[in-house]
Amino acid sequence: MTQDELKDAVAAAALDDIRPLLARNTVIGVGTGSTADRFIDRLAALRDDFKGAVASSEATAERLRRHGIEVFELNEAGTLPVYVDGADEINPRLQMIKGGGAALTREKIVAACSERFFCIADQSKQVERLGAFPLPVEVIPMARSYVARELVKLGADPVYRQGVVTDNGNQIIDCHDFMIDDPLTMEARLNAIVGVVTNGLFAARGADRLLLGTDQGVERILPG
Repeated sequence: MTQDELKDAVAAAALDDIRPLLARNTVIGVGTGSTADRFIDRLAALRDDFKGAVASSEATAERLRRHGIEVFELNEAGTLPVYVDGADEINPRLQMIKGGGAALTREKIVAACSERFFCIADQSKQVERLGAFPLPVEVIPMARSYVARELVKLGADPVYRQGVVTDNGNQIIDCHDFMIDDPLTMEARLNAIVGVVTNGLFAARGADRLLLGTDQGVERILPG
């Protein structure tokens, strides 16, 4: 199967998995990226079965609205029963690197406010050790150079993602050549750097279920 076919398969599987959680007053969380887009396109068929969605980016909000799905602010929605999003990398503990699309901060906030996090990904995203994919760090613009120097001290090769401004008005530094043995500890260390908004390690709040698209079909994997 092609990568696009695998993404289509996990998007369809995610729709099956969230269907029992939907009710007329339900607001769900929806992520950002190419796999999440495929999920949104399928979610449109159920738009009359639930109230609406909280989007993790402006791009996701726009796509939801185009499909006739009402978009809510997280502050008014409260705790969400489920959040569906992709990953750039995911390990056996279902800890992830996210943020290739520069939406990591809002993704992390929506994930934190969700009772369940279903990650949808194709088999190329499954790794034993996080870090081959450059780890994004969202920074306050005036702190970019300082944060980059601190990242070098931690062993990363920081690269400013030029021309990218996040939905929050901030900038992205990508950490190259930065393999991560302890994602939970590293997530906290990075967030403690002054000027960092957040980083793309989803370890403190990892996924509760991985729907993994493989050539043999969609596997449903729990942390472990």
